[in-house]
Amino acid sequence: MFLCPLWALSRLPPHTPPSSIVIWAFRWLIFRIMLGAGLIKIRGDPCWKELTCMDYHYETQPVPNPISYFLHRSPWWFHRLETLTNHLLELLVPFFLLLGRRLCLLHGLLQILFQVLLIISGNLSFLNWLTMVPSIACFDDASLGFLFSARRGAVKERAARLRHREGRAQQLPWGCYVRRVVNVSLGLLLAWLSVPVVLNLLSARQVMNSSFHPLRIVNTYGAFGSITKERTEVILQGTSSLDPNDPSAVWEEYEFKCKPGDLRRRPCFISPYHYRLDWLMWFAAFQTYEQNEWIIHLAGKLLAQEEETLSLLATNPFAGREAPRWLRGEHFKYKFSQPGGTHARQGRWWIRRRIGPYFPPVNLQGLKKFFEDRNWPFPGQN
Repeated sequence: MFLCPLWALSRLPPHTPPSSIVIWAFRWLIFRIMLGAGLIKIRGDPCWKELTCMDYHYETQPVPNPISYFLHRSPWWFHRLETLTNHLLELLVPFFLLLGRRLCLLHGLLQILFQVLLIISGNLSFLNWLTMVPSIACFDDASLGFLFSARRGAVKERAARLRHREGRAQQLPWGCYVRRVVNVSLGLLLAWLSVPVVLNLLSARQVMNSSFHPLRIVNTYGAFGSITKERTEVILQGTSSLDPNDPSAVWEEYEFKCKPGDLRRRPCFISPYHYRLDWLMWFAAFQTYEQNEWIIHLAGKLLAQEEETLSLLATNPFAGREAPRWLRGEHFKYKFSQPGGTHARQGRWWIRRRIGPYFPPVNLQGLKKFFEDRNWPFPGQN
């Protein structure tokens, strides 16, 4: 917002550059994102201190991709090196912002490369792309000049003319003074709102992804501190059988767009797109359905064959048929197969073992009171 050409809205010359306060606001944003992420990891899980977290990350992250499959089987020393590099980039490199132009440029370059590596190694979706944005403020015109043409009349020449015109300017229009007042006010506001953020970074009870003021201008963002050591998945299954407890009942699985399900389906690439339902299913799998009542809401909509809900899934095993009578959630432990191993030669990317039921079989009529108690519209009713 503060980088937009305000000269179009006020009496400012068209060559007015962004304020240094605005640039440093972006740098402060990337500083607290990266440092906060590094600190929460050190405080949140012993594996970050033991340098073993990357032994699990690729297999247990929300939505792995095919590269995750192979990186998971990297040698132990490579995983230790990855974890150590992560600590350097999140705990040390952010301070490069304060150590002059060259180290500030290096900071921006390293952070962008770090996010690119994360994008390649997993489907963390838009999170990495958004984290790159404030890092751009680490670069100045001279460092980015190689990206633009030096032809006569091109961007480089026009920028040089604007700088020359700015250097000759003797008197600033009143709009520039107004702009300075606005920018200084913004800087003071950000400094005041940053006090609890700094205290949070210093606190042993650090929290992430929280806000401290009603304005929600300066918040705390970042990755989770702990790493799940095993991957569990909730698999939704439906049946047309009258009796869900009948041993001969045929249960058919619903397939999500990207989360693990079918053992033979290759992990997908989706970044920068974000399948929110797949992401939520990852959280639900290491909690209970009582903690995630929305999953029962989802089950009711699938029992009613609601088209909008089915559009969020990859496959509907009851497409072109009557809706299932019963739906249940089964809990499985998933592991990557060994590249070149027996399961991989059979076309399986995953190996799974049943843990037990996640939620018991439910039918649409039986869910009616559950929906009424929560004031949810009953599926299938307009």
